Amino acid sequence: MHATLQKFGYPGTVVREFEHWIVLMRPLQCTLGALVLVEKSTATSFATLPAGAYAELGQVTKCIETSLSGLFKFEKINYLMLMMVDPQCHFHVLPRYSTEKLFDGETFTDPGWPGQPDLRFSTSLTDEVRLTLLRDLKVAFAAC
Repeated sequence: MHATLQKFGYPGTVVREFEHWIVLMRPLQCTLGALVLVEKSTATSFATLPAGAYAELGQVTKCIETSLSGLFKFEKINYLMLMMVDPQCHFHVLPRYSTEKLFDGETFTDPGWPGQPDLRFSTSLTDEVRLTLLRDLKVAFAAC
């Protein structure tokens, strides 16, 4: 397990694991359903990923978009590969919304809409809401 996986809460935040990729619930929910898609190898450059990771990426992104759309009806989705602080290959996956979303009694906003997402923003969640969100994500992702 490399540092980037640890930073984003692995294994406690795992939504679904694939051969080359792991989908994690992003600990800081800057938008409802925010995820981190982390490649399992220690590659620190997109160009140096194993060939199988590229081949699998289409299946993984289809699963992400189908699952998140079914759960939250996002309007847009952003994949950000920044790797400035956390070196291993990963994407921040951010569903985007023009209006507030309600989930389990909590209101989620997207303060960056319609521009760039605000990664500094996070909706404060109780442990109960966080666990409910993780459970719902796991159920949705199990179907693809």
